[in-house]
Amino acid sequence: MPLYEHVYLARQDASAQQVEELTAHLRSVIEGLGGSVAKTEYWGVKSLSYRLRKNRKAHFTLMNVDAPPAAINEIERLERLNEDVLRYLTIRVEEHEQGPSAMMRRAERDRDREERRGERGERGERGDRGERGERGERGERGERPRERERRPREADDLEAATEE
Repeated sequence: MPLYEHVYLARQDASAQQVEELTAHLRSVIEGLGGSVAKTEYWGVKSLSYRLRKNRKAHFTLMNVDAPPAAINEIERLERLNEDVLRYLTIRVEEHEQGPSAMMRRAERDRDREERRGERGERGERGDRGERGERGERGERGERPRERERRPREADDLEAATEE
């Protein structure tokens, strides 16, 4: 049977539990039509590049599917009918990617960065700047020199009124 990668986007208003139930329903439809789902990944709620049906965010879910084309047609038909599904995309692939998908690897990388950043404190260490020490009182700034004198505001208003 052909191999597919299927991604769908669900409305941000739907809970994560509703998205999991929809994924379980799609899995049962695929298995009922003689296919199998090798892997499902819930990528979480992500911001969209542009608004889709008045939504700025969506739940992303990936499914690696090994099924006949009739099963793919059926799940796409069900997703068109489901108002919680904003978009879907099915791509035929030669083989499924082993291990976590690129989105999950990115999430792990970002999590690792946050952990490393957390060890250095809120703003991080600034090793190249050295200690700044006590600055002490800086004193009065004094008057700044002006390039030209500014006219009073009332004169500006009179001038604008006469031009009209």
